[in-house]
Amino acid sequence: MKYLETQTFNLQTPETQPSLHSPRVLMLYGSLRANSISKKAAIEAGNILTYMGADVKFFNPEGLPLFDNGDSAQHPKVKELRDLVNWSEAQVWTSPELHGNMSAVLKNQIDWIPLSMGAVRPTQGKVLAVMQVSGGSQSFNAVNNMRILGRWMRMLTIPNQSSIAKAYNEFNEDGSMKASGFRDRVVDVMEELMRFTFLTRDNKPFFVDRYSERKDQQQQQAALATALADIVESEPSSPPTKKASCC
Repeated sequence: MKYLETQTFNLQTPETQPSLHSPRVLMLYGSLRANSISKKAAIEAGNILTYMGADVKFFNPEGLPLFDNGDSAQHPKVKELRDLVNWSEAQVWTSPELHGNMSAVLKNQIDWIPLSMGAVRPTQGKVLAVMQVSGGSQSFNAVNNMRILGRWMRMLTIPNQSSIAKAYNEFNEDGSMKASGFRDRVVDVMEELMRFTFLTRDNKPFFVDRYSERKDQQQQQAALATALADIVESEPSSPPTKKASCC
């Protein structure tokens, strides 16, 4: 393992001063319908998180432009979404299952979140919980694909998840969830999200500190130092100054 001899691996969690503010959780949902069940599920989850002490904010996807590789990056809804993502320490994604996958509305929101914004990586190391609602029997296609997406966004996706079958039967007229095993699971997921957020939010840089990225940075710094040295050595020396004759 000689190629590792120059590397230092700090594998113990560092001592950090714990944050005192409430965990900041962003809720994303994947429907534009006025009576959206995925929105109702997100609101129920948000209310649970608020009860547990979280600072919860929702992003309304209405008016968010279709992802166009950045041409609409200055759109107010895009800026709002990115500001909320930067603000958040954890996120909850809730989507209906459509054609065996998450909705285009949910995917469009994630597409507008870049992996990096200058030196800032908006999602890296942040905690994620995934939920889905289905019109038929219970399925896990949407949550499974959201897990893949969360991993691609370098997020810490918690083990638990929620899949609400025949979701149109699971909500009261006021939008709240009926007492059921499905509601119990949503509480379980939010509880786990809070625990993971408390455990990780103050050590996010530690969890995402990677050997390959440190190695690339060292190589870039070495190349820069070599280039600067070459510039200094190649500068022409100043000609000797002649003393003026005095008489």
